[in-house]
Amino acid sequence: MQNRTLIASLVLLALFLMPAIDSHCQYTPWYYWTLLPEKHMDEIIGEASGETAWKTIMETGGYTKNRRPAEYRDTLYEAAYIYDKLNWYGIPEARLDILPGRTELTWNGIKGELWEVSPNRRKIVSYRDNAFQLTMGSNSADITTGLVWVGSGSREEVENADVKGMIAVGHGHVTTIHANARRAGAEGVIAISNSRNYIDPLQIPEGRIGDVPGPDGERIEAGFAFQMNIREGQYLRDRLLRGERIEAHAQVETSMEPNTLQNIDAVIPGKDPDATAVIFSAHIFEGLVKQGANDNKSGGAALLEIARVLNTLIEEGRIPRPQRSIRFWWGPEFAGSRPWVDMHFEEIKDAFCNINMDMVGEWLSLHNAHFSLMRTTFGNSHYVNDVVENYFRFVGEGNRERVHNRREVNVIPHRIVAPFGADEPFYYSIETHYGASDHVVFNDFGVRIPGVMMIAWPDLWYHTSGDLVDKADPTQLKRAVVIGAAAAYTISSAGDEMAVKIAGEVAANAAGRLGHQMNVAMDMISRSSAGNLPENYKKAVWLLEAHLANEKAVLRSVNELAESSDDVRRHIETLVASVEGQGRSHLVALESQMKMRAAALNTSAAGITLSDEEVAADKIVPRLTEGVFKGGQGILADMLSSLSDDQRLAYPVRSRIDMTEIARLVNGRNSVLMIKKMLDAQNRTETCPGDIMNFMHQLKEAGVADF
Repeated sequence: MQNRTLIASLVLLALFLMPAIDSHCQYTPWYYWTLLPEKHMDEIIGEASGETAWKTIMETGGYTKNRRPAEYRDTLYEAAYIYDKLNWYGIPEARLDILPGRTELTWNGIKGELWEVSPNRRKIVSYRDNAFQLTMGSNSADITTGLVWVGSGSREEVENADVKGMIAVGHGHVTTIHANARRAGAEGVIAISNSRNYIDPLQIPEGRIGDVPGPDGERIEAGFAFQMNIREGQYLRDRLLRGERIEAHAQVETSMEPNTLQNIDAVIPGKDPDATAVIFSAHIFEGLVKQGANDNKSGGAALLEIARVLNTLIEEGRIPRPQRSIRFWWGPEFAGSRPWVDMHFEEIKDAFCNINMDMVGEWLSLHNAHFSLMRTTFGNSHYVNDVVENYFRFVGEGNRERVHNRREVNVIPHRIVAPFGADEPFYYSIETHYGASDHVVFNDFGVRIPGVMMIAWPDLWYHTSGDLVDKADPTQLKRAVVIGAAAAYTISSAGDEMAVKIAGEVAANAAGRLGHQMNVAMDMISRSSAGNLPENYKKAVWLLEAHLANEKAVLRSVNELAESSDDVRRHIETLVASVEGQGRSHLVALESQMKMRAAALNTSAAGITLSDEEVAADKIVPRLTEGVFKGGQGILADMLSSLSDDQRLAYPVRSRIDMTEIARLVNGRNSVLMIKKMLDAQNRTETCPGDIMNFMHQLKEAGVADF
């Protein structure tokens, strides 16, 4: 009886332990975490409205429309809308600054009609139907003339057609067709084109024309250009190819209007209103004619909703007021963010980081897209990457169904779906740095506010007439708002306790990132031949060393959140030592892998031999001169422009190098050789150490760096 009881007890114990034992062998699909406490996340998720953000896109960029002349002379519609909403929401310190544009005047379309008058009477294109049908830069005209087919619009095809005084019609890029046709004497052109390989036969790509250089260098004034989509354009093309003689009446009216830059900003003040944690940025203008819904009215709309959500929660006492302030900026891409940074540099220069929202509203499944986080470069190593990634991961992993959870009450563990948005997984990706948006301004060498970008890619209607609000999704907007609001609040409210949590997140993520680079390095060795094993081993070692140096720098950046605790700083150094140990163990394993490969190839094990240039580069550890570290946007270019021709000739840079990133990596700890390693780790091609050394001498001559 006792034996039966013992056996039964052991069986029950085994059954009890089986799930626990099994769980240690798997990823944890039942465990989700955020840096913020759950009660704060619940408030942010509940308050965020994807529909509100979607309506902002509809109001400001539902379609590309002709602007009224009064807009140019006063306040542009989008700027007025954002500014009025900020005041309505009670966001403190909302400002609207109207600055002179880079040019005094800007092009404005008023009318663009093209009617067939013979052999039929029918409308071909109309600016009223779709603003993309009249190309930016067109000049006014009123002419009746014939249409001539010019194929792809190449110079040879145009020259073989008799286009003088006619309207050239071609299938290709409007700028090319216009330039070649105007040189041959055409009055204007019709371009049938699509920039997305027939994904949508109705979309028309953004286009621009201008004056054309003539064969003898003279200036030929721009004519006019219409664009047609593929579906409708094919009928006109086929008629011309059949030899039909078609006459059309073109009426074009354009004007030049005052050009201004209109920046809007606001602040949610922290307990210390003079301390800024996060600067959000989102451009709402890419020029004044293009008015894309996803690019980038969606970024501006999501940012407005983030401001509303955080302000509402703080003012209603649903989350505590953060220690530091959160700033928001909207305006023209680059043309507005650059002067805004210059105007407010003293206010913002000590901000911890920037979060840039560019194209965040795309309906992901419709675009076959992922919502991506673009990290900072090694020259601006910062924990903002891991903070934002924490919320990307929470939303992404929590909004999918796994087979493990099929019997759970909540099959989707943390469902974040807008009531009128798509109910689909959150497709996301964490990427290396990519520029081409306003975070570049904050990452500038002289500004040094580490900036990340959120962006959906691909966008199948990018820079076309099809970039309309129907391609945006309230669910995606809600999720983007949750991620942005949670990340900003985490950083702005962080003290010692949060600094420890963030440091732990960084250290854990670093292990994964170093593991990925270890995979890359191992593959480099495995693919090596006897002839290139030494070269590949050297590259692989330097790759790991560069990423290790970056991970340690990211961890140490968390120190700016520590309130004054030496314990926190000592803890961070413990984590740095842990990451260092992981990196060093990878290098030991890599050496063993290299020796195994050498044995398989029946060749000698590889060593790392430095060239004379590399030896010299390893001995120099440059540092920035006093006052340069955060000296203002463009300071690097300004200081380098002071060099004489003799100074440049003395230290020539013969290859293309990333001068800004090189300057950012100058910190008094990185040797010139380590700077080369960190550059090469981030790029497809290697950088010549001699060019880096010469550029370092240029920095020294310009007063930027010393060594």
